[in-house]
Amino acid sequence: MEKVIRNLSELEDAAAALVSSLTPKTDSATLVTLSGELGAGKTAFTQAVAKALGVEDAVTSPTFVLEKIYQLPEGRAFKRLIHIDAYRLEGGAELAPLSFDSLMRDTRNLIMLEWPEKVADALSPATAALSIVAHDDGSRTLTYG
Repeated sequence: MEKVIRNLSELEDAAAALVSSLTPKTDSATLVTLSGELGAGKTAFTQAVAKALGVEDAVTSPTFVLEKIYQLPEGRAFKRLIHIDAYRLEGGAELAPLSFDSLMRDTRNLIMLEWPEKVADALSPATAALSIVAHDDGSRTLTYG
């Protein structure tokens, strides 16, 4: 599926639609991957997902810390939102210090992983694979794979 996003409101709507379509898996965490060039809007999309899940903390890019974990409000299907930015990694083995395997075993985790191609050798198939392409007019094309 492909959708053109023209503004922040449409981005938030797309993120809310994704959140409403997700239910925790019974055998592992729910993994959503986000691909796209620098500045495409991967972190902005994750911020919109966090907002849809009720996260009140400021959600910023984990480029330099690699991972940020947000506790979700009671009553949500997921317990935690984990935001990982693999841009600086050079393979799946570099996810080990983040306890990635343990995070993936917890069925109450929703993991949003940017730059999945950098760590593809460590990933199981994503529940949702998204790709974002930025256009010169400021719009974005969001593709669900």
